[in-house]
Amino acid sequence: MPCLMIRLYGIVQGVGFRPFVSRAADSIGVLGTVANKGSYVEVFAKADSETLERFVHILKNETPERAIVISADVRETEDIDFKSFEIIESEKETGDIFVSPDIATCDKCRAELFDSGDRRYLHPFINCTQCGPRLTILDAMPYDRERTTMSDFPMCEKCEYEYTHAHTRRYDAQPVCCNECGPQVYIVGQDVKGADAITLARKSIMNGKVIAVKGIGGFHLCCDAKNEAAVSRLRKLKNRPAKPFAVMMKNMDTVNEQCRVQDGQQEFLTGYQKPILLLEKKGGGLAQGISPDNPTVGVMLPYAPLQMLLFDYPDGVEMTDCLVMTSGNVSGAPICRSDEDAQKEIGSYCDMILSHDRRILIRADDSVMDWFDGKPYMIRRSRGFAPLPVMVSKKAKLQSLAIGGELKNTFCIGKNELLYLSSYVGDMADIRTVYALKESVQRMQELLEVSPEKCVCDMHPKYNTVTVAEETGLPLEKLQHHYAHILSCMAENDCDETVIGLSFDGTGYGTDGTIWGGEMLICDTHGFERAGSIMPFKQVGGDASSKEGWRIAVQLIRDGFGSDAQGICEKLGLCDEKTFKLQSVMADKGINTVLSTSAGRLFDAVSAILGIRTHSTFEGESSMCLEFAAEAFEKDDPGYKTAYSGAFYDGEKLATTELVRDLTQRFLQGEDKGKLAYDFHFVLAQMMTEFSLWLSEKTGIKTAALSGGVFQNKLLLRLTKQRLESRGFRVLIHELVPANDGGIALGQAYFALCNCDDNK
Repeated sequence: MPCLMIRLYGIVQGVGFRPFVSRAADSIGVLGTVANKGSYVEVFAKADSETLERFVHILKNETPERAIVISADVRETEDIDFKSFEIIESEKETGDIFVSPDIATCDKCRAELFDSGDRRYLHPFINCTQCGPRLTILDAMPYDRERTTMSDFPMCEKCEYEYTHAHTRRYDAQPVCCNECGPQVYIVGQDVKGADAITLARKSIMNGKVIAVKGIGGFHLCCDAKNEAAVSRLRKLKNRPAKPFAVMMKNMDTVNEQCRVQDGQQEFLTGYQKPILLLEKKGGGLAQGISPDNPTVGVMLPYAPLQMLLFDYPDGVEMTDCLVMTSGNVSGAPICRSDEDAQKEIGSYCDMILSHDRRILIRADDSVMDWFDGKPYMIRRSRGFAPLPVMVSKKAKLQSLAIGGELKNTFCIGKNELLYLSSYVGDMADIRTVYALKESVQRMQELLEVSPEKCVCDMHPKYNTVTVAEETGLPLEKLQHHYAHILSCMAENDCDETVIGLSFDGTGYGTDGTIWGGEMLICDTHGFERAGSIMPFKQVGGDASSKEGWRIAVQLIRDGFGSDAQGICEKLGLCDEKTFKLQSVMADKGINTVLSTSAGRLFDAVSAILGIRTHSTFEGESSMCLEFAAEAFEKDDPGYKTAYSGAFYDGEKLATTELVRDLTQRFLQGEDKGKLAYDFHFVLAQMMTEFSLWLSEKTGIKTAALSGGVFQNKLLLRLTKQRLESRGFRVLIHELVPANDGGIALGQAYFALCNCDDNK
């Protein structure tokens, strides 16, 4: 009989692939072996020709739910005397590696969790080949138990039987365990374990306490999301006045009771990745302090057994169906992953720590996504998605490391045509996050068997990420921030053509030493030209100006109204006479002042002028509230058409100062702030469109790419995309890679791939 060697590449480790191959072989009479090779699964198969053809078809097309076969190499090989079909010991070989993200608890395991007749009844770590931790417990490839933190827990006789017998659901499931042999939950610092620990945690939550809970990729801070006092207390403890909290809801019935769910959203909420998804609130039920002055709430369903048991446990405690589940960290620092971390960093934020003894090797925050045009629109890419690679058509032998941005940091490793974007790391202003970045880079390089030959980073001279990049000792490329944004969008869309890049965000260091942020670029994979920007303004006050939009508003009003500016600022309540004069002196003499084209600060300024927000307590607060006001107006008056008649651009600058002047005059004349907020979005989208059309007529470019944190604003995104498409543009936007700085590393890595000698 003929014998085949089949190599399968893709997401084929940590997803029950070898058991699937073994069962498929047994079911149709194929003899042979299957093994992990680190970068692929290798199958030797012996049967008659017709059976082998059917077997190969099954392996390619009838894979387990979580598996993805990207390619298969099928070759005839010499005859081997097989007696049966077996899973054999894994061997490490080089090549493209695909590491499975952590997978939410499947429906079968959930059913067993609450089945009093099942031996894993109420087991906080129940899992199978189709679900459970993967990346966060993985020490090395190939993915086998001895190379995970589950090696700390020897299997009992019953679990070992399931692990080694093909007819069970846990055949070759690396994290398999039960109540007898698996990890244990406990209250840190108290002699309370197992069921008693879970019950005490549940009672504490219902008594208005704040607790920390160890999950799959780190700790959460948790309280009753319907208890206003508890939510308010958590805000004070964490010094988080207004930034929304994520809410974990018991099930879809609860979600539908609290929120409006659009077509397609339930699929993502209940799927195996279970991200936080921003949903429109219905009102009622949730504490007002969950997301103040915000029409949406970030919602996720329980994805780990311990979370399910917090909601539902046979202990007589009457439990809420909505829990705050916010990242367990100090603002700007990485999420805590050990008891020591939690006690030191967030111990003062909570009344109790519910932990367990399964070690977390790689942190993984919850992924966060919005919804745009019937599809997901990623805000934070982490658990469930990272480190799945972005695949592009270009291929290069060069292995690269892209360090990413300073805020919302992720890094990216490039290998062949694969760009592995990491889980969310955090903000690099905190030295703890810098250490976490270095550690995560080292671990991912080991997992992916990569030895980078080149490093790419931002060009800002004072970024900690640049220091990290310089310390690698690798040949270094410093890439302009906004160009990296556009390359990120191009990479996600596998685009290798020249595009008009609309790169709009808060802050990026420009090639001229000024602050950029509202940029119109002509880009390809080898370089860019700055074709235009919003009208520059003076950004006074250093770091304070990113949190105090009134400062930017004062300068824009000075630019637009000259000698009348002081009176207008006082009338708008932006500042008093003394403060206005101080701001003017600082601007005129260049004291703590930079020239800026930051679109983020432009939004903050308009928000301040319209009396919506003069200060931000978290990044983007003023801009978000401006967007909400505009969306509320549009909802109430869907047929409204703007009457703006000013210029759209002036030479190579969008006429944004003129737009601000017009909005200010109309607001002082008593026009509705919601209408003016909408006009701002509408006209800015029109300015970008008209300028892009002018560039297109000059260059012949008909593809536009939209990236940068400002394009998290879905109203601006929709208005810009619609107008560009109506003028004949192909428009590239993000979907599963963030438009914000969390996607910059992908653009940096794409540049490295496209600019080495052997790319093809």
